[in-house]
Amino acid sequence: MTESIAYLRTPAAIRERSAKVLKHVEDGQSHWFSLSGDGLEAAVQATLAVTRERFPNPAAIPFHSRWRHFEVGGHDRWSALADRLKGLPPEEIARRRIDLAVVSVLLDAGAGTAWSYREPGTGETYARSEGLGVASLHMFANGAFSRDAKGDPLRVDAERLAALTPMDIAMGFQVKAHNPLLGLEGRAELLRKLGNTGLDRPGALFDIVAGSGEVKAESILAAVLDKLSPIWPTKLGDVWEHPAAGLVPFHKLSQWMSYSLVEPIEGAGLEVIALDELTGLPEYRNGGLLVDAGALRPKQRALLEKAFKPGDEAIVEWRALTVMLLDRIAEHVRGHLGLDAASLPLVKVLEAGTWFAGRKLAAERRPGGGPPIAIESDGTVF
Repeated sequence: MTESIAYLRTPAAIRERSAKVLKHVEDGQSHWFSLSGDGLEAAVQATLAVTRERFPNPAAIPFHSRWRHFEVGGHDRWSALADRLKGLPPEEIARRRIDLAVVSVLLDAGAGTAWSYREPGTGETYARSEGLGVASLHMFANGAFSRDAKGDPLRVDAERLAALTPMDIAMGFQVKAHNPLLGLEGRAELLRKLGNTGLDRPGALFDIVAGSGEVKAESILAAVLDKLSPIWPTKLGDVWEHPAAGLVPFHKLSQWMSYSLVEPIEGAGLEVIALDELTGLPEYRNGGLLVDAGALRPKQRALLEKAFKPGDEAIVEWRALTVMLLDRIAEHVRGHLGLDAASLPLVKVLEAGTWFAGRKLAAERRPGGGPPIAIESDGTVF
């Protein structure tokens, strides 16, 4: 691996290149966006409003991770599965939780506005990320990813992943003509590629990062990017060109995955430190908050009227601005709540927070609650 590619895999590179894009916009050089201080404060206030509504006690704010989606509707679905794993050592339980988290995150790209999942047992219906999370957990619970679905269902094995088909995903996600899921083939392809990375199971990531006592969050991301890089459809993964900054990395799904591995690792008795080395997630909810609140003001009507591809300059710029402005929002939110970064790290601001504020504003402004800027998703970036 060349030094430049190694650098592009670091959170420092994400912020450094995104900062160049921010300066480009601040200097008035952008064809796409201008910044508004008043709009940024509106985004802060929207974030504070949902934070106070959801978490009257800020000390109770959990991490922004896939595990929150497994709890939707007030059901602690993992605990119900964990009862079936009693007797296993903590390290093996961590591996199985990582098995689930990795597969579920890779299935967690934009679902589209027409898809939903009716949960067996509860009869409740969920859409978007919550629906994708619940559906993937039920596939895991039923042994869909295990080499021994009947004898040892609660695990993910490479040989099973390598044989997955789009039809397997379609059946697990209740996809039909009237219930279409965006990026179905892209999702299946990601899981097939995951089965061919050389890891016998995703949970092997635990053994790569687990040392004695402390694990740096950046080390989790490094392991994810190192071991899973072959699955991405482009050579560098979630890295894109911008004229003001050259190659701009984001690693959105990889960081989302890294955040989602924290709880399994800590559940095995280790401590994950330096969480704020990772960045905010540049996806359409956080980015949508900035546009809908007026922090980012489109310079062209085309931004709001046509669909863009992930590599288009406008989308790369939007995502880079999202990374930088999420850091600023986090600082303001902490100030309003009288907390420091140790007690309210960025990952908790996202959960409290920016993601839900983005969803709320989207629902108020557009039928179906889609993002303000449309992206043609292939199931691997958004």
